[in-house]
Amino acid sequence: MPAPPTRPTRLTRPTRLTRLVLMFASLATASVATQSLPRPDQTFVVRFVVDGDTLEVAGVGRVRLLGIDAPELGSGFETPAPFAREARERLASLSVGRWVRLESDGELQDAYARALAYVIRTDGLLLNGELLRAGLARISIRRSLRRLGELRRAEEEAQRARRGIWGERPSIPNRSFRIPR
Repeated sequence: MPAPPTRPTRLTRPTRLTRLVLMFASLATASVATQSLPRPDQTFVVRFVVDGDTLEVAGVGRVRLLGIDAPELGSGFETPAPFAREARERLASLSVGRWVRLESDGELQDAYARALAYVIRTDGLLLNGELLRAGLARISIRRSLRRLGELRRAEEEAQRARRGIWGERPSIPNRSFRIPR
């Protein structure tokens, strides 16, 4: 008598439990990777700028510049705050495609899981301080920082010179559309 035909094995869809386990495993792996910043002697390339105080760094992910707050760009139909575009453009001109070191100081991440760090170019320029010096950010701290004195001096220099948010007028882009009359 011939053997009964075998049914091809059917791949089953993952159960809800399997999907939850995989999701938590991937989240745990991602959080372990971002819990510590690299050694201070390591350098990384800045891929792009998200806004005036956040970078995307190759091999690290999103990095928020520690100790400063730049005006917000807004999203969707929100109007960007004055100097938000200027801050993003200045940070991009200082960092995109360049090698940087990341230096932590206490907290390693913010509420959005971005690494918190001083970002220092290989030529020694502290980007956090440079944005303050240009008047395109302000000091924003929740606790004492190692470089707080340096950041304060940079902000005071911008205030005395009335740069950026401390006295200049923001550039207003041309209208991209005209309302017919």
